[in-house]
Amino acid sequence: MLDPQERWRPLPDKPDYAGILSFGGLPIAQAPEHLAGVDVAIVGAPTDDLVSDRPGTRFAPRAIRSASCPPGPHLEAGIDAFAELRVVDYGDAPVVPADAAATHAAIERIVGEVVEAGALPVTLGGDHSVTEPCVAAISRRDGALGLIHFDTHTDTGREVFGVERSHGTPMFRLVEAGLVDGVRYAQIGLRGYWPGPAEFAWQRERGIASFFMHDVRDLGIREVTRRALEHVGEGPVYVTVDVDVLDPAFAPGTGTPEPGGMTSVELLWAVREVATSVELAGADVVEVLPAAIGSADITALVAERVVRELLTGLALRRSRARTASG
Repeated sequence: MLDPQERWRPLPDKPDYAGILSFGGLPIAQAPEHLAGVDVAIVGAPTDDLVSDRPGTRFAPRAIRSASCPPGPHLEAGIDAFAELRVVDYGDAPVVPADAAATHAAIERIVGEVVEAGALPVTLGGDHSVTEPCVAAISRRDGALGLIHFDTHTDTGREVFGVERSHGTPMFRLVEAGLVDGVRYAQIGLRGYWPGPAEFAWQRERGIASFFMHDVRDLGIREVTRRALEHVGEGPVYVTVDVDVLDPAFAPGTGTPEPGGMTSVELLWAVREVATSVELAGADVVEVLPAAIGSADITALVAERVVRELLTGLALRRSRARTASG
């Protein structure tokens, strides 16, 4: 008879290009009742209606799933997240093209189903505006969240091109709505030419910590991550990763690339360290603009590995907690 734990495992002995597409070959959950006993649910948010530059991130959830590799132990961390955690792919939110309000409501609803089931949602964007409904769904249970935000941009604009809701405004909206606590919010990887003095003045007033790429260069990613974790402190934390935090050499497929960014090595380590260290309430990876299929698309590939590192960090944290409790 099949061990009940095995029903959470990815399909065995299957190449990653065969079978029904799901993240890492994970079991597919199609209704809230399928989430019983689940630790983590992967959710797709395939929308790019609120981008200000190049569109195409609506295709990212499918591309990230296609870039998935078979399960196995993390060679550095020494743990297999899919063996430690019960993870499913919960499919995509039923987005409505050209109707951002309906799309955000759909994302908030499906993430809310994950939260209500007691599972942790990890969302595959989509543009960065999807962070707003994801955090809104989680905050109904956890209250104001801490936030660790990897990005070249702050996304704290009051408006972009005169529009109050876009992929450049979600963090402003979340803090102003009280869903993210500014004094527990840290940004990592900032650089380039936007935003300006008004946005940074607003951030300082709310206690937001900003770490720029020159901080990563001069202090090193370990020290920057340590300071970000210290700033966020105790309590539930949401992690959002915009792939344009990476230098375009490592993630060319994104709508607003900015030279001079992080390396994949820096980002993947930092994401795992954060997930190991905080009380993770949810996470997303956004702004992937795919141009190829599967692992041929290096941006989708690194986004997939960002999710794997998040899961690995979560698995390490739970394993250590279980060991410490005896």
